[in-house]
Amino acid sequence: MKCPLGGSHGLQNETSIWEASLATDSHFSPKSQWRCLQIHAAPHQEPLGSAAQRTLSSSESSICPSRILRAPPEIRISTIKEANERLIITTAGKSKAGVEISKIITEGTPPLKRTNSGNHSQKETSLTKVTFITYSMKRLLPLMLSAPLLAEPGDTVYQKGFLSKDEAHKSIELQDGYSLDLVLSDPHIHEPVAMAWDGNGALYVVEMRTYMQDADAAEEQTPKSRISRHEDTNGDGVYDKHSIFIDNILLPRMVLPLDDRIMVGITNTLDLWTYRDSDGDGVADEKVKIHEGGKRGGNMEHQPSGLIWNLDNWIYLTYENKRYRYTNGKLEVQQLPRGGGQWGIGMDDAGRNYYSAAGGEKPAFYFQQPIAYGALDLPEQEANGFREVFPIADVPDVQGGKRRVNKRGGLNNFTGCAGQGIYRGDRLPADLKGNLIIPEPVGRLIRRAIVTREEGRTVLTNAYPGTEFIRTRDINFRPLWATTSPDGAMMVIDMHRGIIQQGNWTRPGSYLRSVIDKWEIDKNIQKGRVYRLVHDTYRPDKQPRMLDESTAELVAHLSHPNGWWRDTAQKLIILRKDRDTVVSLLEKHARENKNEMGRLHALWTLEGIGRVSSDLVDTAMSDSSSLVRTNAIRLAEPFLTAEDSSIIAAFTDSAHLGKDPEMFLQAINSIRYSRTDNEDLLSLRDTLIEENQENPVIARLKQMSRASLTDREKQRANAKKSTRFAKSMERGKVIYQQLCFSCHGPDGKGAPMPGQPGHKLAPSFVNNPRLSGDHDSVLRTVLHGLTGPLDGKKYEGLMVAMGTNNNEWVADITTYVRNSFGNNESLTSPSQVAKIRRQHKDRKEPWTQIELEKLSPPVLANQDKWQLSSSHGNGSLGGCVDHDLGSRYTTSAIQRPGMWVQIELPNISQVNQITLDAGSSTGDYPRGYEVVASLDGKNWTKPLAKGDGKGAVTKIKFSATKARFLKITQTKKHNNLYWSIHEIQLSGIEVASK
Repeated sequence: MKCPLGGSHGLQNETSIWEASLATDSHFSPKSQWRCLQIHAAPHQEPLGSAAQRTLSSSESSICPSRILRAPPEIRISTIKEANERLIITTAGKSKAGVEISKIITEGTPPLKRTNSGNHSQKETSLTKVTFITYSMKRLLPLMLSAPLLAEPGDTVYQKGFLSKDEAHKSIELQDGYSLDLVLSDPHIHEPVAMAWDGNGALYVVEMRTYMQDADAAEEQTPKSRISRHEDTNGDGVYDKHSIFIDNILLPRMVLPLDDRIMVGITNTLDLWTYRDSDGDGVADEKVKIHEGGKRGGNMEHQPSGLIWNLDNWIYLTYENKRYRYTNGKLEVQQLPRGGGQWGIGMDDAGRNYYSAAGGEKPAFYFQQPIAYGALDLPEQEANGFREVFPIADVPDVQGGKRRVNKRGGLNNFTGCAGQGIYRGDRLPADLKGNLIIPEPVGRLIRRAIVTREEGRTVLTNAYPGTEFIRTRDINFRPLWATTSPDGAMMVIDMHRGIIQQGNWTRPGSYLRSVIDKWEIDKNIQKGRVYRLVHDTYRPDKQPRMLDESTAELVAHLSHPNGWWRDTAQKLIILRKDRDTVVSLLEKHARENKNEMGRLHALWTLEGIGRVSSDLVDTAMSDSSSLVRTNAIRLAEPFLTAEDSSIIAAFTDSAHLGKDPEMFLQAINSIRYSRTDNEDLLSLRDTLIEENQENPVIARLKQMSRASLTDREKQRANAKKSTRFAKSMERGKVIYQQLCFSCHGPDGKGAPMPGQPGHKLAPSFVNNPRLSGDHDSVLRTVLHGLTGPLDGKKYEGLMVAMGTNNNEWVADITTYVRNSFGNNESLTSPSQVAKIRRQHKDRKEPWTQIELEKLSPPVLANQDKWQLSSSHGNGSLGGCVDHDLGSRYTTSAIQRPGMWVQIELPNISQVNQITLDAGSSTGDYPRGYEVVASLDGKNWTKPLAKGDGKGAVTKIKFSATKARFLKITQTKKHNNLYWSIHEIQLSGIEVASK
């Protein structure tokens, strides 16, 4: 084996010195020093760790995780020492034939210099299969550069339990110049998941104290969680005054400080409350329900989060296709085209929201435009390879199993992405502003994504290709919230625990459970950290006191360089009772403020109190800032609906509209959103589309418009079936778009698994025979979940149980998937759901394919291979097996006893049901029937089923029977009608070839 740089490195009774330079590799800081190395001997080699450890103090050696440096057994490492920022390893020994030092070398480690004792000539290569730990002068920078020899990726358990706070803090590796300050931790917070500040800078932390306290999620639904309140009373940046604001609630998930009220949402309901501390003791003593949303079922990880007060004065949350806003002191609710996201929402200065989905492995989506205009994603909105992650925690506790584990044992692709936030502050480096910060708790890392906006399209790029912004080997680092803070920095929540997946994914026997048990991470609970992301140049802003300021004083904050201050001032002005007193001041700022953000927020504040005028909108459409002009178009929408002549003229005569991509894309959306019929505006929209065909967003907007028309056509077709069916389909569609699409894909084809070509996150629903026939298997799957392979294919994780949702919810999503994506089945009713629920009321485990098929075999999908024969009408037999209800088989003669249809299957199958659908020939169902079966077409069974047809769809059920031939005989007569079959289905499974 050749050394990468040429030459041989076999040792022959000589002493060699190997120097690992710390300054020449991108992973290392020039200021770093080697502070810890633990060596484990290879087979037939004496242990050498003690010699190295003698140079370290006991505290230093105790915080060094176990690492391994291995060499061929013939090589003896005699001394290890530090010198000039190099680790000097002196070796001596004689190699066997063919054994070279390059056999313990791998790519990506610090360059290594070998100095022969005789002539001191140097040759460079790279260490591999060697692990080093570096400590910065300021912070610990742990780095394991490769896995130990002979170990499978992720098999080595290098940590159990918790590190101390100091050890955990030092273990976090950041890019140069950045660091994390610990500002809040246990015992003051346990299991933190979200946070927000009120106008005076008091921090409210959401604590899910019952989340996964063991691997079985025992007592998770017990109301023992809380929202805590924290203040920094002396201005040193550390929260030193703590109180329990709300105690003993069920898994709180949302917190939004309003004025002196705090809006809160909890698990299992869509109700919203406000809490107030009226006596100043830091504990809420007033609770008011402000929105009656009703119950919300589903896994607790699949329920709304967020509550972010957007630039447009609407309050957004995840999953639900709705938003809220305060209008004249009352909470208003509005439906949106789509819901989306999972844990947390980010927002940029333009008011575009950034969603993420752990289940669908989407670190960011729907960020191209405000969600009110439709859920817009674009091709190549992520740079190539963006979803690959680069952790240094080699822990394979990944829901997706080995396919989601990299060659070293850690996460290989975004999967737990959550709590993402845009940095909108002013006290960290300018190049960080506008970047998206994405916590990835499964990978124990945080990604910094550069956000590039050109021609109306946003693209995300990893700021540090091949590595990450923040990462650690500490197995308990679980970042899941990042947001700009009042002090101009950014705060990060580390839930700091072992398990980060909910109990549906950690059941006994699952892949994830085996990793949990091996690493004993189920024991790591009831901790929590809040860090402040800072830089060497960081200087904190003053603490806000907005709750104590006058409404006029708040106006000045609308142009603050920190987005948190602007948002909070805008919100507080709108909520104030004396807001009308600052209208003229706001108008002045909207026209004259030298800061574009000041003008922008003044406009939206006026909109929030209902005082924005058409004259002001007209002026703003000619603003020097594209951002202001574009938002003026949004503000113009009510005037477009009212066909205000001055605003229409501002659109048609605009000198900027046709040249500014942000403006013309917004104009296309706003004209459609306003539902105007004005011919000038509609003509303008068509012209903008025609003249900007090359813009990458235009084609997608046109596609969305066509899809909208198609949806309306589907709604009309569904309404023709029945009003009940149409309403169920609409509700089911909303559920699918909120939840199911992230894994099954918006088109039902199954979402691709990033980084795994050919693999899908979930099965395709398109023309899926498992959705055909009776709905029992689908209902069982929705109610209790599904695990294991399906039709020989493995999918990531499992189908989560949805049985906590009510019967109507389950019926609606079942009806939708069974009547979409090429499927055409009957309505599922809540009573049918209730029947299946009662039948399996004691079941707690997800189903497997084998179990489901034993209860309800699927529809055979091999109709194109059936051979049919009949007593009458042979020429039309193809019409009942062509998946087209418009065609049919018919006897072309009135019904008489003895008419028969025979099916020859390609292989022996176990069958238990025949479905005869008379389609539009509603009266042509068999008045009587008898079914027999045969393996050879000669020897027939006794009748498997006898009965009478009752309607257009005749379902004939019988005990599961092995057959290759089936004969259905019509046993009664009708004086006027033929026997017709528009579609025939068999439920069963193939068991043997012929």
